[in-house]
Amino acid sequence: MGNRVFNFSAGPAVLPLPVLEKAQQEMLDFQGCGMSVMEMSHRSKPFEGVLAKADQGLRNLLGISEDYAVLFLQGGASMQFAMVPMNLYEEGKPVDVIHTGAWTKKAIEEIQNLASMRYAANMAPEKYMRLPKAEELDFNPDASYVHMCSNNTIFGTQWRWYPDTGQVPLVADMSSDILSHPVDVSKFGLIFAGAQKNAGPAGVTIVIIRKDLAERVKATVPTMLRYKIHIENNSLYNTPPCYPIYIVSLVTEWLEGLGGLQAMEKINQDKAKILYDAIDTTDFYYCPVNKEDRSTMNVVFRIQGNNEELEAQFIKEATQTGLSGLKGHRSVGGLRASIYNAHPVEGVQALASFMKDFEKKNG
Repeated sequence: MGNRVFNFSAGPAVLPLPVLEKAQQEMLDFQGCGMSVMEMSHRSKPFEGVLAKADQGLRNLLGISEDYAVLFLQGGASMQFAMVPMNLYEEGKPVDVIHTGAWTKKAIEEIQNLASMRYAANMAPEKYMRLPKAEELDFNPDASYVHMCSNNTIFGTQWRWYPDTGQVPLVADMSSDILSHPVDVSKFGLIFAGAQKNAGPAGVTIVIIRKDLAERVKATVPTMLRYKIHIENNSLYNTPPCYPIYIVSLVTEWLEGLGGLQAMEKINQDKAKILYDAIDTTDFYYCPVNKEDRSTMNVVFRIQGNNEELEAQFIKEATQTGLSGLKGHRSVGGLRASIYNAHPVEGVQALASFMKDFEKKNG
């Protein structure tokens, strides 16, 4: 395993090494079945066991009650931008959106195709460098639902609290920080997350939905896009993404072994502190994000003066030393270290050390 790099990619992202090793062991023969999970029928008892383990693992970690269904769907979080309004929008009741970055912008584009909407808050004028305060949120008590994104991979902001929307369902895109810390699921009507940051590989999307909300769907919505259909069929209406679901089951097992989400949250806070300290204790680097809103998942930073030539050199030299994926998103540039659950503390320490050395040579 000596040739593995420290992977700071924003996604698909690093997976826990014990999970990869377990999957490797079971690749050709899953628990005596004589075949891989990739080869077996999704209607078979062995795969039903895999599905049940993934479901129960998420329920254990997040404390999900039986009032909620856990679904394993396809199409990524981007599909959910359309699927949520298709299922939850009620005529004459606009969707409230807390607009905090690129992913809520994409959601808005889909919502506007399917429903009426309004801004509960719009952080675009401030270039998404901070999140709204509670007193800045303007909710419509008669909204169909409220849409938010819990962590912004591109701009490096993360919610530390979730707004109280009263009787209006709160819908959260948690693609980039699900399972990174405890969450009170009962505060939400629906949570969705592409798995490829913290929960598994690309190819499966986790949806946690309060079952009563699935009854809102109109008969005109295509069958495959109805939550109700997937609930009734236990995510087996059609062939699901079997192998990614299997990896999700192993990730939840790994998290439980660490001590659950409280333990994971402490690990993530400690990792993030190492990097933010490396940024804040020098004048060579800076983080443009409001300190209170900084993400523990995606640490964005720049070299003073937004020196693009020096940042390109930083990325090149870091890659050569085994620190991969540090280029900022193409829309904003700069540098970004994504340090999801599975990223080891040793990788974060190595990056902090490299940053100091790079400053000595170029500062």
